[in-house]
Amino acid sequence: MRNTDSLQNRWPIWLERLEDKLNRVLPGGEQSPEHLHQAMRYAVLGSGKRFRAALVYATGESVGVDLNILDVPACAIELVHAFSLIHDDLPAMDDDAVRRGKPSCHLAFDEATAILAGDALQTLAFESIADDAYLDVSDATRLKMITILAQAVGSQGMAGGQVIDLQSTNQALSESALKALHEMKTGALISASVILGAIANESINPKLLDALQRYAGAVGLGFQIADDILDEISDPALLGKSQGADKRHGKSTYLSLLGERTARQAAETQLTLAKQALQALPLEAPLLNELAQFAIQRRY
Repeated sequence: MRNTDSLQNRWPIWLERLEDKLNRVLPGGEQSPEHLHQAMRYAVLGSGKRFRAALVYATGESVGVDLNILDVPACAIELVHAFSLIHDDLPAMDDDAVRRGKPSCHLAFDEATAILAGDALQTLAFESIADDAYLDVSDATRLKMITILAQAVGSQGMAGGQVIDLQSTNQALSESALKALHEMKTGALISASVILGAIANESINPKLLDALQRYAGAVGLGFQIADDILDEISDPALLGKSQGADKRHGKSTYLSLLGERTARQAAETQLTLAKQALQALPLEAPLLNELAQFAIQRRY
C-alpha cells in the first residue's frame, strides 16, 4: 500500500475482501441446522459500514502487515460486532425492530434463533483466530489476539457496558459516568480493532502500540458522541435503524446531557486527541487519520 492511498480507494477493497472472507467463514445456509445458519448469515452479510474491520485493515497496513493476515482479525471483529447487534436489538435489551435497514434478526427469524445466532457468531470469531491458516503469526500472537478480543467482549467490555446501560435507563448520568459506560460498551471493541491490526506485526514497538491505543480510545469515544447525536437528528433511512431510540428508552446521551452544540464540540475534541496520538507515531498513517474523521464527523 502506498502512503498516498486514500480511504476512498482502500475502503472498497477492504469491503470486498471482508465480504468474501465472511462468506467463506460462515456456515452455508443449506448446512444443518439451516435455520440457525441462515440467521447468522442474515445478520452478517451484505450490509454495514464495516468501520471496525476498516480500523483493523488501516492499522495493519500502516505497520506493514499483509492483507491476507489482516483478513482474519477483521473478520473476527465483524462477527463479534454482528453478535452484539443481534443481542442489543432483543426485547430484553434495547428492543429495536430495525438494524442495518432491515428487520432485526429476532423479527426476521425468531427470538430464540436470534439469541443462538449471536452466540454462534461470537464463538466463530474466536475459532477463526485460533485456527485460520491465513493468520500467519505465532501461537503466542494468536493467543494474545484471542485475549484482547475476549476482554473487549466480556464484563469489562461490551457485556459490562450493556449491563450499565440497562441499569441506567431513566437515570440522568453524569458526563464521567456516561464516558465510562461508552468506553466499555462501544470503545472496547473499537480499541480491540486497532490493537489486533497492530499486533499482527509481531515486532511492533511498544511505544507505537501505546500511541495507537490512545488513538483508538479517542476514536471510540468520538464515535459514540457522534452516534448519540445522529440517533436524534439523522435520517433513519441513512442511519439504518430507528431514530430517537435512546430518547424513547430513557437513556442518557451526550446530546441530552450537553446539547447538540457542546456535544459536537466534545466530539471534535476527541478528533483532535486522535490526531495528536497519530502525530506521535514514527510512521505515516493517513488512513487512520481519515477513519478518525469519518467516525466523528460522519452524517450516518
